[in-house]
Amino acid sequence: MSTFEHKKEAPKTVNCMIITVSDTRTTATDKSGGLIKALLEETGHVVTEYQIVKDEYAGIQALLKQAETRADIDAILLNGGTGIALRDTTYEAVKDLLHKEMPGFGEIFRYLSYAEDIGTAAILSRAVAGVFGTKAIFSMPGSSGAVKLAMNRIIIPELGHVIREIRKDLN
Repeated sequence: MSTFEHKKEAPKTVNCMIITVSDTRTTATDKSGGLIKALLEETGHVVTEYQIVKDEYAGIQALLKQAETRADIDAILLNGGTGIALRDTTYEAVKDLLHKEMPGFGEIFRYLSYAEDIGTAAILSRAVAGVFGTKAIFSMPGSSGAVKLAMNRIIIPELGHVIREIRKDLN
């Protein structure tokens, strides 16, 4: 079966949870979380949950574990905490839970960042994606430019396809 046929069979609507990882943002100041929500809803997806969590490994993991048990969430989209500062723990919290990693997400994200926007500073990004239980997880940097790039060029075009692939063995 071709990729085109897979995408044709993919769900048109995906239920998503948005997690902003930040020690300082609030719902009023979280431009990136708001952007993710707007882009998902513009393309027919549903945001079933939105939370801001501090950049702490245990807190991020606890929230991901809770989300994995929920039937109303298909995909979890995180933004923030993916850099190399000592305080940045999102990458480790996500990667340590993944059952299957999608290395292409980070690779393509860094390639597009390099080519279109930030040049060699793309090496500082630790964007990561994969599967945790039956949920797709996408973790991207917290800047609104990075979110826009990841959402428009990678996540939204493939979101339904990713969910189809996760679910195909469950039927």
